[in-house]
Amino acid sequence: MVNPELSLASRAVYYTPEEGTLSISYPIFMSANYQYADDTYDRIVDGARREVNIYSRCGNPNEYKLDDQMADIEGATSALSVASGMAAISHAVLGLLRTGDHIVVDLTTYSSTHEFFDHRIQDFGISVTFVDSTDVDSVRAALRDETKAIYVETIANPTMKVAPLRQLADLAHEHGIVVMCDNTFASPVVCRPHEHGVDIVLESATKFIGGHNDAVGGVISINSQILPADWLEQIRWNTLTKLGGALSPFNAWLLLRGIQTLPLRVERMTENAQRLVEWLAAHPKVRRVYYPGHESHPQHELAQAQLDLPGGMLSFSVGSEEEAATVCKRLKLASFAASLGGVRTVTQLPATMAFLDIPDEERQTMGITQGMIRVSAGIEKIDDLIADFAQALGE
Repeated sequence: MVNPELSLASRAVYYTPEEGTLSISYPIFMSANYQYADDTYDRIVDGARREVNIYSRCGNPNEYKLDDQMADIEGATSALSVASGMAAISHAVLGLLRTGDHIVVDLTTYSSTHEFFDHRIQDFGISVTFVDSTDVDSVRAALRDETKAIYVETIANPTMKVAPLRQLADLAHEHGIVVMCDNTFASPVVCRPHEHGVDIVLESATKFIGGHNDAVGGVISINSQILPADWLEQIRWNTLTKLGGALSPFNAWLLLRGIQTLPLRVERMTENAQRLVEWLAAHPKVRRVYYPGHESHPQHELAQAQLDLPGGMLSFSVGSEEEAATVCKRLKLASFAASLGGVRTVTQLPATMAFLDIPDEERQTMGITQGMIRVSAGIEKIDDLIADFAQALGE
């Protein structure tokens, strides 16, 4: 690990050069398998499987380096990189829970996450209770003897709801329960949930970590007094290698490269998001803005205390789905597309895009309205962005 007294920005940009070459840029190991050295077989038999390269589905040098970098910037004891954000969620949950177990999940989570908990995970005999995690009493009331975990998002997609991480961690740990947190909307620059007592942190590294919309990946990290120290290695060998969610060496390399500019990008994205929110909040066609850094946010005080920055994600409402779609289609500089966290500003209509398969009544309960537009602020010049939104809104 790099000197922990260094700032996050310095730790993100630095890593120990590769032995032999001392290359300042980490090399790419594009190999599916590796030849055994004289002692490889004996070391594998003795259990030193991570210390030797065998087969890329079991791990590869680029993935191991990404693991180390992510553990460092997350404030984790260890990390495991996988093929996607959903692979991080599914591998962590399936590696933790067994038939008969119960998990409490925040109602407002990313649509694929919600469907995973609402349908797929229950096929394995695991029960789920959905609650509003901002109401700690509701979370407490949902706990059972068989509850093994609480699952939340640092900043909820797309309503920007902020979960009270320390309160939830304290409640969970009183009962010997693990807290899992998807930190994708925040990134480690905005929040490091391990510092608030969270046991397992999940990232869709496709988003802010990579930052350029060119690599898909996910990361699981742990820092827990409840889970055994080798829990992630158990996940690697008992779940990841069996379900096949390995991260490719090239994607690991791209994500590793993305980490180096992560703080710089998120700081600029946050500046743009703040300016854009101020402008949108004053616009006559905008009914509501959703942003942790805005005083109208229901958890604004919590966000100020828990987040280092309010982040680059925001949503706003213009009324109907038709009006929202018109705005997004008129944008020229900003993109109308899926995903988030890249250097270019991206807009999405959550109700009819990411959350299309969620029943309307359920979307309403989540707070996702037909006229909502989600914005992932990029690094463009803010004056140009505001001009683009102005013409799209019909000024």
